[in-house]
Amino acid sequence: MKRVVITGAGTINALGHSVPDTFEAMREGRCGIGELDFRDVDRLTIKIGGQVHGFEAEGRFNRQQMTLYDRFTQFTLTAAKEAIEQAGIEFIGDDAARSGVVLGTAGGGVSTWDDNYRSVYEDGKNRVHPFVVPKLMNNAAASHVSMEYNLKGPSFTVSTACASSNHAMAQAFAMVRSGMAPAMVTGGSESMLCFGGVKAWEGLRVMSKDACRPFSANRNGMVQGEGAGVFVFEEYEHARKRGAEILCEVVGYAMSSDASDIVMPSKQGAARAMAGALADAGINRDEVGYINAHGTGTAANDKTECAAVADVFGPHADNLMISSTKSMHGHLIGGTGAVELLACIMALRDGVIAPTIGYEEPDPECALDVVPNVAREAQIDVALSNAFAFGGLNAVLALRRV
Repeated sequence: MKRVVITGAGTINALGHSVPDTFEAMREGRCGIGELDFRDVDRLTIKIGGQVHGFEAEGRFNRQQMTLYDRFTQFTLTAAKEAIEQAGIEFIGDDAARSGVVLGTAGGGVSTWDDNYRSVYEDGKNRVHPFVVPKLMNNAAASHVSMEYNLKGPSFTVSTACASSNHAMAQAFAMVRSGMAPAMVTGGSESMLCFGGVKAWEGLRVMSKDACRPFSANRNGMVQGEGAGVFVFEEYEHARKRGAEILCEVVGYAMSSDASDIVMPSKQGAARAMAGALADAGINRDEVGYINAHGTGTAANDKTECAAVADVFGPHADNLMISSTKSMHGHLIGGTGAVELLACIMALRDGVIAPTIGYEEPDPECALDVVPNVAREAQIDVALSNAFAFGGLNAVLALRRV
């Protein structure tokens, strides 16, 4: 079994267009959630979200690329560029042949679906652009990253709703750990903030009209976000030989299925995933200092997740820190685990724990240290990143300081 380290990280989200910008916003407890700005937003009941502003695709991509890249692919390529440049890795020869791309997304090209449904149904057009299908397909982003960086090994997309990124990164980790690939580009992206994307989520009645307040007694629902997080997972000796800077080590993962309900979370399923990640990593539960929670801000998720943490960690649950950065950047659905992994890297590397902002009122059913409202300096050695999806699909990653 090989050791696996992260040598590059890239992002674009409502908090920032790069990793340093995002870290700064997390340290400051800044909120990236605000009023949505797109066509027909006035027809929506929910008018807030973690929208990416000031992103000019036209300056980054040429006209031909623009016809092929949905917004979720644009986000992915932007984050991938930052991650691969930081890693300083070039994919040539055997490295190119064996390294690949595994990315997560729940919806893929939702904006492309939305625009073209309008065109056909509302405007009465009988033809769509020939590139509509390659633009909207869920694997478009992974394919374009593969082509851009000459990644010829295992490449595909995972779609498991809110756990997509964590499932994708778990797969990439397993491939590097087993020796199948020397490096993998992995993470996830999402761009559902368009009329149809938000309207569909409104139907679930789980959205907040004013703010995302995870673990707070007065929480009233989740808030959608958008963006991407992309990482270079690399075999430790391969990274050392290149003299690469190591951000942290990925040491384990686990996945579980609740097998119970299509939308309601299960304490047992979440607990199995966390306990499984500890077992896979060979980590004692008392070593864990921080958990980046799934923490959606819904009544059901937050209390269920806290109960699962209490079950897995026993008395140590009172000593560890747990926070939800969704309070700042919103819920990126299939891309959320990737952006949230950044909070784990910041905790391990910089000793800064991102806060749960919007916390106003303690909830006896969420009686853990949720790092309320203000970031905290703390030296930790091990962090977990949780993702618990609709459909009852769970994926947890374990990371260690190097």
